[in-house]
Amino acid sequence: MFKISTIIIISILFLAGVSFGSDEDEILLKQANKIFGPLPQAMVSEKNPISRQKVKLGKMFFYETRISVDGTVSCSRCHPIGLYAADGLRKSIGNNCKVNPRNAPTIFNAAGQISEHWIGNRVDVEDQAKQAVIGPPSFGMPSYEAVEKRLKEIKGYGPLFKEAFPQDKDPVTVDNFAKAVGAFERTLVTPSRFDAFVKGELTALSDNQKRGLKTFVETDCMTCHSSAYVGGQMYQKFGVFEPYWQYTRSKEIDEGRYVVTKNESDKYVFKVPILRNVEMTSPYFHDGSVDHLYDAVRIMGKIQLGKDLDKSRVEEIVTFLKSLTGEIPEDALKIPLLPSTN
Repeated sequence: MFKISTIIIISILFLAGVSFGSDEDEILLKQANKIFGPLPQAMVSEKNPISRQKVKLGKMFFYETRISVDGTVSCSRCHPIGLYAADGLRKSIGNNCKVNPRNAPTIFNAAGQISEHWIGNRVDVEDQAKQAVIGPPSFGMPSYEAVEKRLKEIKGYGPLFKEAFPQDKDPVTVDNFAKAVGAFERTLVTPSRFDAFVKGELTALSDNQKRGLKTFVETDCMTCHSSAYVGGQMYQKFGVFEPYWQYTRSKEIDEGRYVVTKNESDKYVFKVPILRNVEMTSPYFHDGSVDHLYDAVRIMGKIQLGKDLDKSRVEEIVTFLKSLTGEIPEDALKIPLLPSTN
């Protein structure tokens, strides 16, 4: 009688998806390594090698407001480090209270993407930093020359530019500003318990998180959200099966990459966002139209996969996504002392 009852209980646990052996863990680990893999220590670039001097200078620039047209905007305004580098607004507020066209995604792990911005109109983090300073709703400066003039007026930056770019005769340039910011952002990697699991620590994830990972894969979320960054490697139409705005209740319909390419096939196409730290970076989607992660997952299932995910599957996926919340680099949390103008 005992043996029969035991068999029945084990069968029920198996059907419910409860993990009770290491074999299942090993299979899941192999899948995770094939689809995702762990984060690198830094997101390197051949065009902009990381150096200690560049990172130091770039971190200062990240907090520098004096190169904005009204003296109030810095990178940290839209990407506060302590809030997982996302400001929590539907759309960020730039110079003179101008509203940016889209939600500001986190810059943590962002340098590992194929491009920057929701519509991919920035090649990399360096290009994003450079264009931001003259972006009308961002820093709003009238020209790159005006930015360089401001930087040269802050005398303390001169020696720091020379240290970071010793080969340049006149190192105080917008290009070098962008390289310094990019070098800093390339160090903003946030490994989580998921990375420990992918590296072979089978107990790093709870059984519920493993079940959520399995559901994430079996539901085909990984079709777009793959790589160590869990996304950021491709463009996709938002609303494959149904118009996204019918579910997000978006106040405005954004045509996505069509704005950049003018190709009809790019209407409503956006870069697939990375899901690292997604638990901490609401509201969601390009317009910040959805506040809760549960709702975002449910909507994605419906309009991207054509699936009505039941409550249990949505909750399983959300549980897995929370395992992607990583550790903010300790040094990044320390606000630097900026040089005085004189």
